[in-house]
Amino acid sequence: MSDSESQTSNQTSGAAQGEVLDELRSLGRNLSSLLQSAWESEERKKLQQEIESGLNEMGKSLKGAAEGPTGQAIKADLEDLHQRMRTGEVEQRLRSELVAALHAANEAIKKASEKMGPPPSGSGS
Repeated sequence: MSDSESQTSNQTSGAAQGEVLDELRSLGRNLSSLLQSAWESEERKKLQQEIESGLNEMGKSLKGAAEGPTGQAIKADLEDLHQRMRTGEVEQRLRSELVAALHAANEAIKKASEKMGPPPSGSGS
């Protein structure tokens, strides 16, 4: 390739690169404008207001439920559980149930092992 061909190729490449950069800048401006318009739109503001209103209503409903008979029953159950945990009753019960479950598992494995018989001798170990 001659010097003039190389120079022309570099100029074309530079111009193409400049066009790409120009388009990317334009795309950025357009996206920014679109997002700004969407954010400031009445539809978005109305949706935000509906969501805030719905959350406020839900909060009032939950507060009412918590103060009602069901909420009071749940609160009493949680207080009872807390008391049993403080006295160690829950820990003792979990420990005994865990021991029983482990014992049952060990017995089942032992029975399965006995049914299979002893491992073959001379297996290369």
